Amino acid sequence: MKVIATNKRATFEYFVLERFTAGLSLEGAEVKSIRANKVSINDSYVVIRNGEAYIINMYVKTYQGAGNFAPDERRTRKLLLNKSEILKLQSAVSQKGLTIVPLKLFFDRSLVKVEIAVCKGKKLYDKRKSIKERDTKRDMARELKSARM
Repeated sequence: MKVIATNKRATFEYFVLERFTAGLSLEGAEVKSIRANKVSINDSYVVIRNGEAYIINMYVKTYQGAGNFAPDERRTRKLLLNKSEILKLQSAVSQKGLTIVPLKLFFDRSLVKVEIAVCKGKKLYDKRKSIKERDTKRDMARELKSARM
């Protein structure tokens, strides 16, 4: 499994409740552009319309060798999920305060997959707590490293 892109902001902004892995429906030379790491999922999110899941606002740079056929860089792409997974996501999003956010984009063998998660937004004090925990872990690791030397 080769990770292509991660959404680091998602774990800071949201509490991750449940994770799913989905395939992506891509067109033309988008896979070549993704292989070259010309992709971003930072501002993207997932919606469910008519019993199908879509990822909105995912950026895939146009591949140089694509020629005349070049899809829009921020087009809506379909997620490939089982019906039961879509129903779980739909019931989760119907609750107030929950959303679906992509966490990382990766290759599973030769297929492009995206890890999505049902998330709940953090309040400001939760974000401060996350920053404090991260800083204490970093300081502890630094102290252990200096103690070993």
